[in-house]
Amino acid sequence: MPRSITAAVVTDTGGSFNLEQVLLASTGPGEVLVEIKGMGLCHTDIAARDGFFGLSYPMVLGHEGSGIVVEVGKGVTSVARGDHVALSFASCGRCRPCEAGRPAYCLEFGARNYGGGLREDGTTTISRDGAPVTASFFGQSSFATHALAAERNVVRVAADVPIELVGPLGCGIQTGAGAVFNSMDCREGESLLVLGAGPVGLAAVMAARVRGCTPIIISDPDPRRRALAEELGATTTLDPATGPLEDQVHAVASHGVDYAFDTTGAQSVLEEALRVLAPLGTLGLVGVPHDMAATVPLPIVPAMVAGLTVRGITEGDSDPRTFIPYLLDLFRAGEFPFDKLVGTFPFTDIDKAVQAQARGEVAKVILVHDDTDSVSSALETGA
Repeated sequence: MPRSITAAVVTDTGGSFNLEQVLLASTGPGEVLVEIKGMGLCHTDIAARDGFFGLSYPMVLGHEGSGIVVEVGKGVTSVARGDHVALSFASCGRCRPCEAGRPAYCLEFGARNYGGGLREDGTTTISRDGAPVTASFFGQSSFATHALAAERNVVRVAADVPIELVGPLGCGIQTGAGAVFNSMDCREGESLLVLGAGPVGLAAVMAARVRGCTPIIISDPDPRRRALAEELGATTTLDPATGPLEDQVHAVASHGVDYAFDTTGAQSVLEEALRVLAPLGTLGLVGVPHDMAATVPLPIVPAMVAGLTVRGITEGDSDPRTFIPYLLDLFRAGEFPFDKLVGTFPFTDIDKAVQAQARGEVAKVILVHDDTDSVSSALETGA
């Protein structure tokens, strides 16, 4: 049966997240109903709120959910009622990339993650006052008390890790870590430059430390984020305001870096990043520019002579069903302390949380369903 839930509804471009009662559809075949315990706040949610993806209003966003399975639909076998789960991106499971174990490049990725609808018939899973609401964002729309997801984007996790903590592993954290572990496959002794010390960039730093990369350089204008990056494994931090990136990087790595990983999407930063790559270097791209049509000029002859690679990256080339458990194994071993990025806010304070993250007061917001005060994050305490 459909159920009434509380969800954060956005009704206009750039508007507030308003907590409202909406109707969530019944659990269908191949679907999983999850009681949401934690919700990571990602820049992609804000971009969607602001109209970047062209979705229709009203909408319910959220794509880094975690919680407990309440109900499973017919045919679901990988999870059961009571299981702790992380929710990740949606994929079809039938196309060539999916069958090759690379669901991040599913041929239906756009339709299934940017508002195309969870069900095969394209119907929405959420309605309000009898009218459909844009939902199934990344196959979940988890800014709510409950979410419906397809079995493929639900990942069972062990109950020994606080369930509200694991949601960001479903997108931002796995994107940064996966870029190092999977997409670029950085190796011990190779050098890495990370551009931007947000949660994606910091996840890349942690992964690079696990891999034994050296040096691990990160560039960010915020001194709090630079300090956190050092704590997490960066060997050198750069302030872009103190001089050209090229000069600063070459002072650390005279021949350039083996890998540069951009989380900014800024054309000027990308142009500088190309100039600091060592021969056979790779530039990995995950930063989303403000303009969807933005381009970066590639110096053809220098790129050819140096054997450079420019690599687009989605979700860290991850298969969430295997990669999220791997990251949790590293976390248990003390090698991937992603909890140091986190500050928690009550779900009822979602707009305050958005503002705090935008101001850089918290590296990664997790929203929880309680009325407690915000928990101090590593940035707030100056750790």
